[in-house]
Amino acid sequence: MRKLIQGGTIVNEGRSFIGSLVIEDDCIADIMAGTQQPRGSFDETVNATGCFVLPGVIDDHVHFREPGLTEKADIESESRAAAYGGVTSYFEMPNTLPQTTTPEALHDKWERAGRTSHVNYSFFFGATNANSGLFPLLDTHTVPGIKLFMGASTGNMLVDRREALEQIFRVAAELGLPVMTHCEETGIINANMKAARERFGDDPAIIHHGEIRSAEACLASSRLAVELARKYRTHLHIAHISTAGELSLANRPEDEGRITLEAVLAHIVFSDRDYLTKEALIKCNPAVKTAADQAAIRRALADGRITVVGTDHAPHLPAQKQGGCTKAASGMPMVQFSLVTMLELVDQGVLGIERMVELMAHAPARLFHVDRRGFLRKGYKADLVVVSPRQPWTVDRKCIQSKCKWSPMEGHTYRWRVLHTFCNGHHLLNDGLLDGTVRGEQITFRHGQEAGRPAGHGL
Repeated sequence: MRKLIQGGTIVNEGRSFIGSLVIEDDCIADIMAGTQQPRGSFDETVNATGCFVLPGVIDDHVHFREPGLTEKADIESESRAAAYGGVTSYFEMPNTLPQTTTPEALHDKWERAGRTSHVNYSFFFGATNANSGLFPLLDTHTVPGIKLFMGASTGNMLVDRREALEQIFRVAAELGLPVMTHCEETGIINANMKAARERFGDDPAIIHHGEIRSAEACLASSRLAVELARKYRTHLHIAHISTAGELSLANRPEDEGRITLEAVLAHIVFSDRDYLTKEALIKCNPAVKTAADQAAIRRALADGRITVVGTDHAPHLPAQKQGGCTKAASGMPMVQFSLVTMLELVDQGVLGIERMVELMAHAPARLFHVDRRGFLRKGYKADLVVVSPRQPWTVDRKCIQSKCKWSPMEGHTYRWRVLHTFCNGHHLLNDGLLDGTVRGEQITFRHGQEAGRPAGHGL
């Protein structure tokens, strides 16, 4: 099958230009600048005039809740939401039931995704206080890395023993696997919660969430992670940076790029001012912090201190989002709205569209050594998205694809719209309508001997 995407503005590797792109079967066959009609016959032509053609988003941080928590979400529903949002690949987190902390649990997820995932998939292997001995059993070409909870969060996967932390960082470095950390100091959080309960009662109002899961708790834990990464020369990827202070921990020349930072939509879009209107809908861990923290994170998107943008997509049932700091569940579904939200920031001048593509496609591919994805290049998998900048639409429950059927973006009007999503060359989303066939593939990685080389350059 030959497909032509013609006349759009192609955004790729720091350039934007009018051109056309040819897909043959599951790969990109050609990319041509200019408006001239490519030669040959095509089984399908997409007129992208006035639109932008981007690499498909790689979301390095999602919680799809399967197995064990499928009343909230499952791989089919959330990968469908991803396709609607222009996300063609995702890395899912291990705090499911059972937790993804054994090879058997990991293989079970691969089998489930192979049956039901609309887009490409992989799964982090979860660290515990006692399972670093299993890391050498992993096929490093099939996992993005090790997920480490250095702070209690949803799923109770806290690793809090210093000896265990040392082992995790040491073994991961030996295998060439990144360690992605959730960094919050549980002792500080517990002390803050105790004080808040004494002052405000058993379930303090949501406006106190950022005081309880404080900036100090994040910074203390992130500093420890950096200390261990430098000791063992481990690639440390700190997830969901939420404070201005953490931004200074990376980008030192002596680290040689081994310490990288992720920002997620919650901390980019919201500040503690929004608790007054959004309440528990924006309760997440780490907590949404101050407007000053939000502004610092936005600046870091543009200046390179933030390496990757993910979503931390984390659905809960609406009933589970009721209450205050103690009772309301933490997490929000955002995978369907990540790309259009970031495009709004482009319109606002927060960052350029080329930089946005770097954060959401190129950098995740490079950082995790993804094989032949994340770039628009000849011979690479045809994962791409076509977006229109002039088709306003408003988020309502009817359009929300996530199984939980709510979003903190409900009622918001976007100017950008995802029109087409191609995954492995398949026209998965066509003018906003989904081909319900499962099209996703298991992602492969180039860890190990190639770990020092970016996947986007010749691997």
